[in-house]
Amino acid sequence: MFTTLLKSPIPFFSSFNSTQNPSKTQKGNHSFNKNSKFSVSKTHRNGPIKMPTPPWMKGPLLLQPDEVLNASKPTTKRSSNNNSKAPEKALFGKESGVRGKKVMKKIIRDVEKLQGNGALDDTQIGKFEEFEIGNWLEEIGSDGEVKKFDRKMPWVREEEKVVFRRMKKEKVLTQAEIILDNDLLERLRKKATRMRKWVKVMKAGVTQDVVDEIRLAWGNNELVMLKFGVPLCRNMDRASEIVEMKTGGLVVWCKKDILVVYRGQNHWLTSNGQRVFNNLASDNNTTMSPEKSNASTWGRSLNGEDRDENNQPVVGSLYERETDRLLDGLGPRFIDWWMRKPLPVDADLLPEVVPGFKPPTRLSPPKTRPKLTDEELTNLRKLAHPLPFHFVLGRNRNLQGLANSILKLWEKSLIAKIAIKWGVQNTDNEQMANELKDLTGGVLLLRNKFLIIFYRGKDFLPQGVANSVMEREMALRRCQLIEEGARVKVAETFQVANESLAKTSTVGTLAEFQDIQTKYGVLEKENNELEIQIEAQKENLERELRNQERKLAILNGKIEKSAKKLAKLNSSWQTAEPDLDLETITEEERECLRKIGLKLSSCLVLGRRGVFNGVIEGVHQHWKHREVVKVITMQRAFLRVIYTAKMLVAESGGILVSVEKLKEGHAIIIYRGKNYRRPSKLMTDHLLTKREALQRSIELQRIGSLKFFAYQRRQAILDLKLKLAKLEEQGVASPQG
Repeated sequence: MFTTLLKSPIPFFSSFNSTQNPSKTQKGNHSFNKNSKFSVSKTHRNGPIKMPTPPWMKGPLLLQPDEVLNASKPTTKRSSNNNSKAPEKALFGKESGVRGKKVMKKIIRDVEKLQGNGALDDTQIGKFEEFEIGNWLEEIGSDGEVKKFDRKMPWVREEEKVVFRRMKKEKVLTQAEIILDNDLLERLRKKATRMRKWVKVMKAGVTQDVVDEIRLAWGNNELVMLKFGVPLCRNMDRASEIVEMKTGGLVVWCKKDILVVYRGQNHWLTSNGQRVFNNLASDNNTTMSPEKSNASTWGRSLNGEDRDENNQPVVGSLYERETDRLLDGLGPRFIDWWMRKPLPVDADLLPEVVPGFKPPTRLSPPKTRPKLTDEELTNLRKLAHPLPFHFVLGRNRNLQGLANSILKLWEKSLIAKIAIKWGVQNTDNEQMANELKDLTGGVLLLRNKFLIIFYRGKDFLPQGVANSVMEREMALRRCQLIEEGARVKVAETFQVANESLAKTSTVGTLAEFQDIQTKYGVLEKENNELEIQIEAQKENLERELRNQERKLAILNGKIEKSAKKLAKLNSSWQTAEPDLDLETITEEERECLRKIGLKLSSCLVLGRRGVFNGVIEGVHQHWKHREVVKVITMQRAFLRVIYTAKMLVAESGGILVSVEKLKEGHAIIIYRGKNYRRPSKLMTDHLLTKREALQRSIELQRIGSLKFFAYQRRQAILDLKLKLAKLEEQGVASPQG
């Protein structure tokens, strides 16, 4: 800290400045000495100053007055008038943007400020009224002539343009605002804000139970609060309409998903205790004041209630009217619809069974496939997204009435959009879609738990077109009969007199074709269907057989490759020959060594690598400190465990004591012998290394898995060949039958 103070060239105290007042200097020094532990020696104002030194400095520190930092005052001086700006900077200062109306307006204000401050007095030529910037500018052309042109500079204001601003949506008056007085409405709204109990409206909407609960609450209080769940909470305007229509009350207050409904002034109890509710709007319109009547007319005009050519009121937008016209005659509407109007058709109110209903006749245009491509399917889904819902469904089966309405809709529209009702138990959109697809023959575009979208298909024929096709087929049949009659007459005319009429040939005639159809048509039809089924099954089996054979060939190639790698690894090691001159131990010694080995806490664990040179080194390291070594192997087959134990004995030169089954695996206990000599080289050269042993283990596992899968493929191929043989026998037997 002291080094920073000493090296700064800024003056430290105002007392060291030659222009400072002496009285003020003494006052400043006194305050400095009072607040700090060090002091500055008083010398001549132009002489050096003795400064305080840190503990590690032995000599004094003398500085000139201009080398001392004045820490009592800030180094930067801020002007008192921050808003003041030089007129030149106002014009040439950096702007945030370089284009746009805002920048031009700011430039104009800066130019006016310059003119007001008189900063352009020296640059003006003559009178300012005779010179206008931008009216006359000179341009020197390539030929040296001076050309004058009249252009407007950016800061010259143009004439005001006529701008049509976007009209704000006027607030539509509610029924409560139209019917009730302002004082009463204000009182009811204040009371509604203090309510803390409500009636919960679930997914099913404003059901009859909810209406009964509302009317029961109106017996004790004039206001009832409703709290809506999904889906009505997403469209509270529609929720208000449903509540007012079903209860006869007026919605006086709305906030988020909460509505407060007023029962009205004409609510009373009869002598029997039965509550009576009248339509408030119809009763109060008769006694409405002129102001309220005008407000009601204004509210209806805002709602879009115009007049048509016949002076009839037109309700709703063009979108709603066109959709209503499309849905007219398809069935009753669903009044509890939770989205915006128009209201869809309630499919649950349509008949479950329609007498004489049958799927429509379908015929594809020439050179047209009825199946949709992926691009066409995507385009149809995009087309169906903004369309309104046509039906609302909550029933899983018995949908003939809905299918009949969908067929009528498809004569005017390509797509039928069905919404699934909320709050209905056990709805299954998959079952709905499958039944409608079987009844209508349409193409399913989209299906989820909220909606189902059907396309009528490329091969759909409206009823009028289907009738025309049938009439045309009947006309062709009549023409064939007429031609056949004419041919028979001509044949009778040119008949030889001596030849009887019974011997007249019918080859190539319509009669021959009809006779063949009557005799063998049904049989051929049945045989053809059976043969088609057999051929289809044979084709599927042959394709599956080729697939299985291809997979088997791939597995055989992998087995050969793995076998080569395994043979290469096996050739790089060989087991040691067992020693013929082995030591012998008695049964008592063997039992004692077995118990000692089982009690050992330290052991040697064999993993997936098996026996390699590192394992033999570990055995000799164990024998360095004890006579017995315990080797634990994770092998499950007991024959493999015995093979591993014999291999360890042969490689290490020890004596096998016992092989025990433990919780961890199998324990192999080996005794080093009485004549044990520690070898000079612990790791043997004729065994695999640790890395090679891991590779060998992996190849063994791989080749075992490949052989297992190859066996499964062979079994599958044998089964397929057996099935093909049976189908060929059926195919041979069916023509004979």
